[in-house]
Amino acid sequence: MDSLKTKKAELRKTIKALKTQYSLQQKKEMSKPIFKEIEEKGWFKSSKIILMYWSMNDEVFTHDFVMKWYKKKTILLPCVEGDILKLRRFEGMESMQKGEAFSIMEPIGEEFMDYEAIDLMIIPGVAFDKKNNRLGRGRGFYDKLLSQTNTLKVGICFGFQFFDTIPAEEFDIKMNYVIR
Repeated sequence: MDSLKTKKAELRKTIKALKTQYSLQQKKEMSKPIFKEIEEKGWFKSSKIILMYWSMNDEVFTHDFVMKWYKKKTILLPCVEGDILKLRRFEGMESMQKGEAFSIMEPIGEEFMDYEAIDLMIIPGVAFDKKNNRLGRGRGFYDKLLSQTNTLKVGICFGFQFFDTIPAEEFDIKMNYVIR
């Protein structure tokens, strides 16, 4: 078990180093084809309520996508509170404030509780593999959230974050698809 934790930690370290090789502008450019592909999918077109995330500088850049779609679809963003993610609706930049955990911008307002009403979840990760396994940052935020729903889960990452196999444990929640 410890060796699996060690392998996960080593992979996180490797990916972190790889991410530093790209500027924010390069990561923004690398993000565009990912969202173009998502927009072409039937499951996206038919989705009304979508869980996204407000990206940090080292993640697939979501800001433009969120801004493009929030008036046409209900876009939910996670807010870190303690060791859990609470979901709130994105209603424009004026509804955002710096969050407590990672200084990520998070929406203010009423918590969204009806997880079964969510049509699509677009999920970040440190690494993904061909079996749709996901490696997160190691705090379990998303695994706790994802274990509460059967909603379609789509992991997104840059090409260098995608592997044949990554270390995974039974509690790690798999994605339905991974787009890179």
